[in-house]
Amino acid sequence: MKSTDTRATDTRVRIARLFGAVAILCGVIGLFVGLIEREWRLGVTGWFTGGTLLAVLALLLLADTYVEMRRHQS
Repeated sequence: MKSTDTRATDTRVRIARLFGAVAILCGVIGLFVGLIEREWRLGVTGWFTGGTLLAVLALLLLADTYVEMRRHQS
């Protein structure tokens, strides 16, 4: 059976991966919106900004998980 620390780490990594996937999806939607040149509610900038924010959050979550894992190994 896994310890609660390992479960929390697994959950953080899964959330970070989900954020990364959604960030890529936002980027693809932003690219699509830019290519069809129609007016969308968020526009190209909004989709790319949302994707960038999610990517930064995913990286911060992964970095925090890495630091915590390294601390527990010592």
